[in-house]
Amino acid sequence: MRVGLLQLTTSDDPAESLARTLPMVAAAAADGATLIATPEVTNCVSLSRGRQEAVLHEEAEDPTLAGLRAAAAEHGTWCLIGSLALKTGERRFANRSFLIAPDGAIAARYDKIHMFDVDLGQDEAYRESDGYRPGTQAVLAPVGDDVTLGMTICYDLRFPKLYRMLAQAGANVISIPSAFTRPTGAAHWDVLLRARAIETGAFVIAPAQTGTHPAAPGNRARQTWGHSMVVDPWGKVLLDMGEAPGWACVDLDLDAVTRARHRVPSLFHDPEYGLPND
Repeated sequence: MRVGLLQLTTSDDPAESLARTLPMVAAAAADGATLIATPEVTNCVSLSRGRQEAVLHEEAEDPTLAGLRAAAAEHGTWCLIGSLALKTGERRFANRSFLIAPDGAIAARYDKIHMFDVDLGQDEAYRESDGYRPGTQAVLAPVGDDVTLGMTICYDLRFPKLYRMLAQAGANVISIPSAFTRPTGAAHWDVLLRARAIETGAFVIAPAQTGTHPAAPGNRARQTWGHSMVVDPWGKVLLDMGEAPGWACVDLDLDAVTRARHRVPSLFHDPEYGLPND
């Protein structure tokens, strides 16, 4: 399988962001990608709930979803929309990943389970749960005949139980589209992605947001780490895109999953044991 990753500097204007995204999708498809993956919040990166309320849509009316579905059908490729920020008809938004089939149909949806509620210091704090409702369901989805995709998003990366469950349920490729902060990205991004790949014996594909994200006047700009990556089941980094926006393709040898799990079959060696003070 040939995978294309998009690394974006998405603004808080969804129409502008889509106009920048579609040519990269076309270029990756022309380079032979059969699965093209975009980062978390492909449509809108914003720290302002008011701005999000003004520019976001519900799923059925979302122009970014419609545009990427049309692009997948035009190019005959699978497309993983890392996530879209969407209205839900409730107080909080959804952070929702979509798998789009080559005919443009929605093949799977996943709502981010773990909310990024952290204090990083130096006046940098995030309360994702204030604006977004968490998902409650892990998702596996077939991509053609050979790939079973485990769908996750960004902060999920820090919860290895989810990845073990997905791999044990059949995932041989796991997606981790992200908008990692610069402090946490510099410290943890590479090592956590490699750890999840090694622990599961699966390929990890992690398209990411990068750089300083343009914001409407009066709104604070956000910065993200970049370094979109693909990691093989043995923990080898096959792709690191650095910090510039763009796209890249890499081939996945899916037999590597079987080889890695045969060499170190820890994924299937879970014993029963008691917890402390049981």
